[in-house]
Formats: sequence, C-alpha cells, structure tokens
Amino acid sequence: MSDATFVKPAVGRRGGGSAVVKRLVRDRKVVVAGGYILLLVVLAIFAPAIAPVDPLAQDLSNAETPPVGFSGAIPDFLLGTDDLGRDVLSRAIFGARIAITVAFIAASLAAALGTLLGLLAGWYGRSIDNLVSRLVDVWMSFPAVLLSILLVAILGSGLDSVIAAIVVIDWTRFCRVVRTATMAQARMDYVTAARAIGFRRGAILVREILPNVIPVLIALLTLEMGIAVIVEAILSFVGLSVSSDTPTWGGMIAQGRQIVHEAWWVMTVPLLLLCATVIAFNQLGDGLTRALDPVLRR
Repeated sequence: MSDATFVKPAVGRRGGGSAVVKRLVRDRKVVVAGGYILLLVVLAIFAPAIAPVDPLAQDLSNAETPPVGFSGAIPDFLLGTDDLGRDVLSRAIFGARIAITVAFIAASLAAALGTLLGLLAGWYGRSIDNLVSRLVDVWMSFPAVLLSILLVAILGSGLDSVIAAIVVIDWTRFCRVVRTATMAQARMDYVTAARAIGFRRGAILVREILPNVIPVLIALLTLEMGIAVIVEAILSFVGLSVSSDTPTWGGMIAQGRQIVHEAWWVMTVPLLLLCATVIAFNQLGDGLTRALDPVLRR
C-alpha cells in the first residue's frame, strides 16, 4: 500500500509550523493580545522587583490618594492608594500573579482531564462513550459559578481550592470538543491506513489522532484561561479565594466597590485589568483557531 494514498492532515507536514507562526504574526489582534499576556507573565514572575512598594504596606496618612494627574495626587503613588493607604499599582501587579497562576495551571489541568476522557470516549466509543457522555451531561446541568462557590466553600479557601474547583467544573468543555474532534479524525483515511498495517488501537490514538486534535485543544485552552481568570475574580470578590492578605483583582474590586464614590480608582484599575486580560485571552484563542483550522482559512 502506497504511503501517498493516505495523507495525514496538514498538521504533520513539514513547514506547517512556520506557516502557522507567519499567519499569527500577521494578525495584529494576536500580536497585541499575546504581547499583553506576555507582559502580565513578566509582571507576575518579577512582581517583587517591579512593584514600587510593598502591596501590604499601610499608610493611613496617604489613604485614598488619587492617581497621578488628579488633584491631590502624590508622585510616589502612580495609580493612587486605597482606604488603608496601600499602593494600588503594587497591589495590581501582585494580583496578576494570582490571575496568571490560576489561568495557566487550572486551565492546563482541566484540559488534561477533559482531553483524556474525550479521547477515550471518541475513539473507543460504545460503553465508554456512553458513560463519559452521561457524566458530562450531568456535570453541565449544574450552574458553573454556583458549583465553583460550593466546591470552594467545601474545600476551604486557598489557591489550591480555587484551582481544583475550576478543574472540576471546566473539564467538561474540553471533553466534549475533544470527543467530537476525535470521532471526526477516526473516520479519516490515514487512520484506516494505520489500522491496515497493524497499528494497535492505543498507538493509533496517541501517534496518529492526538497530534491532529492538538490544534483545536490549543485554541480552546487559550479561551479557557480567560474563563479561569473570571472565575478566580468572582471567588475573590466573594471572599472565597486566597487569604485577604494576598492582593487579588477580585478582592480589590470588592474593596473598591465599598468606597467607589470616594476613591473610584481602587475598583477601576483591577476591573480594567480583568477585562483586558479576558479580552486578550479570547483574541489569542480566536487567532489560534483561525491559524490552525484549515476550514476557517479558506
């Protein structure tokens, strides 16, 4: 049987990776979104060195100082201070640590669990598919936000609990998408050829199908990171995330809401960062989808 008869999708072709990179670089939205996310990662890693002051340092004499450019501003506090005199800029930078940590770790773990179950359900079918599909249907019948609050309330507050709650909730999204993609790939000619030459089913799944599901998975993973940031902010807002001593965007929004008429910037800064981060992840995910999906490129 000639190898030319059965051609695998373009993912595995030589030069495919460089072509994808070129398409991404030409997409301005992807470049801007990727640059913004990269900046957040740098801020998160080097927060102690970048932050102007200690984010927990209180100075009641400088409480509710407005940002630079407004009447009563102090140059040492570029984005102003909160009602306890803590620097808003430093707290926002340290808050990026929590947001980025949750985005990458929680989304990756949810992707790993959902992908594993989706591959098994889509490839082996029958009883495994029925079991996984029923489990997904039951799991998705619960409101995501309420379920996350319930899980964190049961597990206790803390970053580990937040990550666990997001994983438990959002694995279903990956499972459904990967299952559908796996079933589509299983009908391709290259899978038929692999079976004909004697590949085991497990080897076909790992060596042939999985590499062609990865592009869809990467795009979905990026979108999930934005969702994870929102969930963490919601849990921080209601006081169910990390301890109150740790700066988080959701916690800053909750605090700023109480003094919004006296110090609007305390809530506005983290709210803008949260919105920009979610939009950036969504734009990056959309760009990856367009670059990796041959149908959308037509």
